[in-house]
Amino acid sequence: MKNDLTQLMERENIDAIWILGSATHNPAMTYFTGSVHVSSADLILIKGQEPVLFCAAMERDEAANTGLKTINAAKYEFMKLLEETGGDVNLVGAMIRKKMFEELGFTKGRVSVYGKVDLSSQLGMISNLKDQLPDIVFIGEGNKSILLEARATKDEDEIQRIRKMGEVTTGVVGKTAAYLQRCEVNADETLLNKNGTPVTVREVKRKINLWLAEAGVENPEGTIFAIGGDAGVPHSAGNPEDKICLGKTIIFDIYPQEAGGGYFFDFTRTWCLGYAPEPVNKIYQDVKTVYQTIMEELELNGWAPDYQDRTCELFETQGHKTIRQDNQLQSGYVHSLGHGLGLYVHERPWFGKEANPEDKLAPGSVVTIEPGLYYPEKGMGCRLEDTVWVRPDGKMEILAAYPYDLVLPMDNWKG
Repeated sequence: MKNDLTQLMERENIDAIWILGSATHNPAMTYFTGSVHVSSADLILIKGQEPVLFCAAMERDEAANTGLKTINAAKYEFMKLLEETGGDVNLVGAMIRKKMFEELGFTKGRVSVYGKVDLSSQLGMISNLKDQLPDIVFIGEGNKSILLEARATKDEDEIQRIRKMGEVTTGVVGKTAAYLQRCEVNADETLLNKNGTPVTVREVKRKINLWLAEAGVENPEGTIFAIGGDAGVPHSAGNPEDKICLGKTIIFDIYPQEAGGGYFFDFTRTWCLGYAPEPVNKIYQDVKTVYQTIMEELELNGWAPDYQDRTCELFETQGHKTIRQDNQLQSGYVHSLGHGLGLYVHERPWFGKEANPEDKLAPGSVVTIEPGLYYPEKGMGCRLEDTVWVRPDGKMEILAAYPYDLVLPMDNWKG
């Protein structure tokens, strides 16, 4: 959580955090500002102090909505400096940032740099800034940053935002199921539109995107709606031209985001329309058994990778090959049990090989639990996924409940 940052900065010998870029679709910035219309800004957080937001005057009202202390960056007279430097934009950018740090009384120490900006436009500026402030060391922490570690646990407001996204998500899932169930079915067991043409993955995704937009959320990373052999490849988004047919496994993995680049949700169900062949029933029951076992065994402060190992053990006992036996595996259980969820759809705590000792199911963590089995050579795959909040009382709460039915009965097909 944010209130852990001072301790984390102290631990890692970081004196300040500097974030560049927009307040939308920029997770590091959005974490402090929320999704407001501030298109270009600098946020500086000095250890033990409150963050300060530097922004343009024309966005001052939006900046004020963040609740942060704001400073009008126009006071640094960009155009005047541009003339003085002969049009050297990189140098001017560095000179302005030097003034920002000096205004906050910070001219020496280690600064961790974050933000979502065009690398080419910022690299020259930062290079110049190193010369302007030689006693500051600018560092990049990578995938194990203190900001990601702080974001691994959520406060009550963050939980409510994710919960609301879960309500939107399962609402759209329900609309998708109802739409498919109402379709006519031809003699080849293919779903048909009202005009008699086959329903395709492309058409289903268009409806999903429409329903998400109507709910006021975004779908920046797309949706997995994969049928048959594509369902046997975990992150296959699905072939847009594939026809929707009865009896084939459909993996529906949906992960929308709050408008403006806020919090994600993540949810998966596996469906067969009309009926499920026995081999599909078998892997579905195996996945569901593992899912239920893991959910029952989750414990407060448990180390996330231990549950990945336990998942492998359970699937191996059922006779399936797993990724711990072969890290190049393409059939069986081939991925991690889950991941943290927040301003990224994949963030800490990690369950896989990238995990470290801090990747625990700590109070306030939000994680996905998503075991699956994949057999592309058999034209089938199965995954069940819920988003789970590790409550402060130690209970594991699914943030958006939804049925686990494999078979969706068709309104216009009797079998």
